[in-house]
Amino acid sequence: MKLWTNAFADMAPIPGEFAFAVPDAANHVALSANRNPDLHWEGAPEETRSFVLICHDRDVPSRGDDVNQEGREVPADLPRVDFFHWVLIDLPPGLTTISAGSHSDGVIARGKPGPEATGGTAAAGGLRHGINDYTSWFAGDKDMGGDYYGYDGPCPPWNDSIIHHYVFTVYALDIDRLPIEGKFTGQQVRDAMQGHVLAQASVTGTYTLNPRLVAAQAG
Repeated sequence: MKLWTNAFADMAPIPGEFAFAVPDAANHVALSANRNPDLHWEGAPEETRSFVLICHDRDVPSRGDDVNQEGREVPADLPRVDFFHWVLIDLPPGLTTISAGSHSDGVIARGKPGPEATGGTAAAGGLRHGINDYTSWFAGDKDMGGDYYGYDGPCPPWNDSIIHHYVFTVYALDIDRLPIEGKFTGQQVRDAMQGHVLAQASVTGTYTLNPRLVAAQAG
């Protein structure tokens, strides 16, 4: 299988248009257009009966002690964990393209609704979005707290010492509908897919809000 996007090259920076936030000199960060990038894939096995799409940041700090703290920087040697930015399941086998901005266009306080997503078919039972990890990040925030379904783009700590990597992966499955119901997470989808993956393909983009790293990238 092969997966690609016209929004960025593999292992290259993701444009701010597709991020949750962009650098801001006055306030460290500012909310951005938060559009999902276009995605295209080909070469799935003939036996494919549905697809799953997952986007995760593999570089999230495992501890928040230094995150977004003035005069401090998140150390590069801190262990990292996954943060899910997009979970979309039950894509029918005839669907091999997702258009830019089709599943997210702007930051929605308290999150976009779900799990139903547009573009489904009766045979596939309709596309379903899982919640992304902004759901837990904003938990308890009176202005932003809620269930964040679908895509919400990069917003790594503005003081992280490393550039983050955002991995978009499409999985070809041997079942029409993933056996998972209600509100579900990226890890729950990973668990439910076990034993059903025929093939997979990934494309990775990078992103940072650290002014020092942004300047280094530009230079």
